[in-house]
Amino acid sequence: MPEQRLFLKSEDGTRYVRLRPLTQATMLVGCSLFIGWTVIVTSFFLIDTISAGNAREQSVRQQLAYQTRLNDLSQERDHRAAEARQAQERFALAMDQVSDMQTRLLDSEERRRELETAVDVIQTTLRRTIEDRDEARDQVAALQGEMLAETGTLQTASSRQEELERTLSFIASALQDTADERDGASVLVAEAEVEIDRMQFEAALTAERSERIFTQIENAVTMSMEPLDELLSSVGVPTESLINQVRAGYSGQGGPLMPISMSTSGESPDRLSLRANEVLASLDALNLRRIAAEQLPFSVPVDGSFRFTSGFGYRRDPINGGSRMHSGTDFAGSSGTPIVATADGVVAFAGRQSGYGLMVEIRHPFGMETRYAHMSRLRVSEGERVSRGERIGDMGNTGRSTGTHLHYEVHQNGTPINPMNFITAGRDVF
Repeated sequence: MPEQRLFLKSEDGTRYVRLRPLTQATMLVGCSLFIGWTVIVTSFFLIDTISAGNAREQSVRQQLAYQTRLNDLSQERDHRAAEARQAQERFALAMDQVSDMQTRLLDSEERRRELETAVDVIQTTLRRTIEDRDEARDQVAALQGEMLAETGTLQTASSRQEELERTLSFIASALQDTADERDGASVLVAEAEVEIDRMQFEAALTAERSERIFTQIENAVTMSMEPLDELLSSVGVPTESLINQVRAGYSGQGGPLMPISMSTSGESPDRLSLRANEVLASLDALNLRRIAAEQLPFSVPVDGSFRFTSGFGYRRDPINGGSRMHSGTDFAGSSGTPIVATADGVVAFAGRQSGYGLMVEIRHPFGMETRYAHMSRLRVSEGERVSRGERIGDMGNTGRSTGTHLHYEVHQNGTPINPMNFITAGRDVF
């Protein structure tokens, strides 16, 4: 790089600037660094643009798959509920049939005991009549002996003979009537035994049908209860505590199914009644779990396209830097995207709060609360009752926020819980 001179001509004269080799090298290196920096920054922007486009497409695909999964699970839940209702109807019909059969068996047993009593009475009467007949025969024989010994007048003997003949005729008639009654009772006993055999056969068939019905109902209850138990246990909420609170709120008329008791005399219930009580207890437990699951915030709070931008836990503060606790989950989307309630509840707060911006707080059963922050518009007011899936506001960028998104929190008894535990668990049921 030889020394160069740059001449500058003006009205006052001509001047020149000397460019030494070191100056030329410095300018060349500076220009090269500037051009290289420009190329690198431009490539970074292009890579970020391409990656953002792929991420958006992937998010849309995941959202479509998630919606499809939700629809399939909703249909499966409705199908299971319909099967449970049908099983309960079949169970009620079977119990009516069993009750009718037991009533008929009791009536037949009562008739059999009455017939046995009647037969015993007839046999006793018959024995007494036979004894009277034998005694009458002995008297006839004694009178005949007196007549032969001529112990009385002819008129007296003849009168006694006629009287004895009338007595024997009466006794014979009574014996014939008793024999007829005995034969009729024997026929009735035979008919009763045939009827008892037939009813015992029908009772055996009914017991077999009841066994199949009970087995189907028990299998249906078990298959329906397992996903609900997994759902409640996966979110870290004490299942027994929830069930006890639901039972306390639904213990009046029309609440849990009451056990069956078929004995009115204080006797212990039979095996069928005990099994029916167990099935009813299982149905009651299933119903309590279903009520608890319907009242917990398992739904997604955004009704539209979105992507997860920040999870629950410690993270770097996007505004001031440093590590801070993030007590919720962030869902990024376009401004105005509908925000919906994740469970039934009552609006405890609806307004502007420092840091949260426009926020809605909903109070749910079991000490659960959900918060929806940074919204651009509120569509509910304090004290209003909302349902799962009802629109409560629009996504925005109010409060302490770096962009349009929803900050969603779940609290139990004032303690924040990871919302993704509920959302992930709800994908398998709702």
